[in-house]
Amino acid sequence: MAQDPRRENEVKDEELAMKAAAEPEKLEEIIKRDAKLGRQISGFWYYVVSVLGVGMVLFYLYNAGVRPVPSQYHRGIYVLITYVLVFLTYPMWRGSPGHRPSVPDMLLAGTAAFVVGYWVLEFESLSYRMGMETQLDFYVSLVGVLISLEVCRRVLGLSLTLVGSAFLAYCYFGPYMPDIIAHRGFSIERIVNHVYLKQEGVFGIMADVLVTYVILFIFFGAFLKKSGAGKFFLDLPLALVGKSTGGPAKVSVVASGFFGSVSGSAIANTVSTGAFTIPLMKRAGFRPHVAGAIEPAASTGGMFMPPIMGAGGFLMAEMTGTPYVQIMKMAIFPAFIYFLAVYVMVHFEAKRHGLVGSGDGKEEGPGALEILKKEWFMSLPLVIIVAMMLIGYSPGFAAVLATLSCVGVSWLTREYRMGPREIFEALQEGAKNTLVIGATVGVIGIIVGVIALTGIGLRFSDIIFSLSGGNLPLAIVLIGIASLLLGMGVPVTAAYLIIAVLAVPAMSAMLAQHHFSMSFGELELAMPYAATWTLLASHMVVYWFSQSSNISPPVCVAAYAAAAIAGSDPWKTGWNAFNFSKMLFLGPFLFAYSPALLLSGTPFEIFMTYSTILLGTIIFSALSMGYFLCPTNILEWVAGAFGAILLMFPHILFDTIGLDLHIFVVDAIAVSLFVLVYFLQKYRIKQNPKLLLPLHMRK
Repeated sequence: MAQDPRRENEVKDEELAMKAAAEPEKLEEIIKRDAKLGRQISGFWYYVVSVLGVGMVLFYLYNAGVRPVPSQYHRGIYVLITYVLVFLTYPMWRGSPGHRPSVPDMLLAGTAAFVVGYWVLEFESLSYRMGMETQLDFYVSLVGVLISLEVCRRVLGLSLTLVGSAFLAYCYFGPYMPDIIAHRGFSIERIVNHVYLKQEGVFGIMADVLVTYVILFIFFGAFLKKSGAGKFFLDLPLALVGKSTGGPAKVSVVASGFFGSVSGSAIANTVSTGAFTIPLMKRAGFRPHVAGAIEPAASTGGMFMPPIMGAGGFLMAEMTGTPYVQIMKMAIFPAFIYFLAVYVMVHFEAKRHGLVGSGDGKEEGPGALEILKKEWFMSLPLVIIVAMMLIGYSPGFAAVLATLSCVGVSWLTREYRMGPREIFEALQEGAKNTLVIGATVGVIGIIVGVIALTGIGLRFSDIIFSLSGGNLPLAIVLIGIASLLLGMGVPVTAAYLIIAVLAVPAMSAMLAQHHFSMSFGELELAMPYAATWTLLASHMVVYWFSQSSNISPPVCVAAYAAAAIAGSDPWKTGWNAFNFSKMLFLGPFLFAYSPALLLSGTPFEIFMTYSTILLGTIIFSALSMGYFLCPTNILEWVAGAFGAILLMFPHILFDTIGLDLHIFVVDAIAVSLFVLVYFLQKYRIKQNPKLLLPLHMRK
């Protein structure tokens, strides 16, 4: 049988991709392409770094699983060890990594230990003399702020560091700013004391959420990986959908859902699953830039897939005062429709190009039931963590027990059995994996502290109101643009937190006015549950938008990581990732217009909303690829698009057009339009059977 000429032309690219996938060092570099690589520490300093890292992991596992410690130790020890480890393992300049820290690095590590230790030891005294700080307090605060900026610069580069510096400058030069954002200004002493000593700055919400939830789940992820559970999360999707139309790409979507549910990074998710799925997609006939685009599009969904949702879900719980388990319940269906949208788009992309089968050269392989029988126990850590949170245990305690269960599960397989050495390596890996997000804690604290001190959050809300003219869709678009722009230089979790602090008040007020014709203050007094919905919906709008920098050019860091594995053009890969991630930009509008999507309403309202959005997602995804039974023409596309809009946004008929129709009538019209598209395509295929041929065979 002659080989498809497209695949012959891609042999060289595929060999490069397989080479990249086979080199752990290259994958590690890809994961950290948006961060400076640390040193490969050796000798005496290796043991120092190992003891600090492993000690930190054990301390926080003890703190969450056995006995909690006072607040100052709870937050301060993580910041202290993180800062010291960054100075010891990340060089001052990229070109001079070496294998041991330099003298300036050691001095900075000692200085970081002193200024953070000062905050920890003087915690109670600082509370008593708040507003009457001593000269020593000021000098410690000043050095602490500078140290925080340098930690961020070493790990994440200049972008976020400059953003933090700009906020400090804004705080000082407030009187000279444009009137719309001007303020009276503050002295340097007041600024640094506020952002360093008070618990709404460096040691504020970001530090609290990290040590209470996030780093525990990062530790869990390291143990889960070491236990071999990743094999199960790839084998099962491959058996379920690997041999269907576009099977390898569907494996990518399903596997990314599994991995993403326990991963805190879209980039790490992309590389972990992409090392296997991207070469598989290319062998099946997917073009390199398309194979490279599907993986980050799917991996981005892991950032809002329970049970972990990256760090954003925990931040949302903290800022809204909502139990995390409730956030998790609300996020399940939106995450599902995101993955469904990518899955359907992949299906019709494969249909259009005639791509079938797993493409791995194996006609037979173990079935899904066989894999479940042999490897079902690999899913136990994930089952444990979800079950414990659902029955009322704290996320931190659930993460500790699930982490311990990884060791037990590993002993059920000979290949991945975790002994003392493997456990020690997992502890090291867990500590190392926290450094990238830990490096943001100081600068994010600076930004949040400045926002609180200057009141710029309220000004930002006024700006959104003014620019949008009170128009809700336009306000959502403006928030999306702000999230994308900020995400170009800031990690997605940091972008979410900053935009949430600035934009959520405006978004909440506009949702309250739109849905209830009341001001947010009136709503909060009269309808507490509805007020809670507006707050959570606003946070979900911001959180989904904050993920856009993973897949939206010109930054699209996850897409660039996938392009490196696929051996494809990063720019083409980024735009195609954007194409497969369209639901990421539609989702925020659904949150704003469908209260039942976030479990606000009666069971019947929730069921009907889920049903119509589910069908609308399928139609939208098919039409966005320009293919259903065959390529769509203009008439079919318009009819189907209008049907999808009616299913997902029925309010358009009521609010915009002014028609007063029962919701069932609207749904019936939408379904009828979809049926019309089906029969129109059947008729066209009957008239011209060549429409069923793959695209490359019709030319």
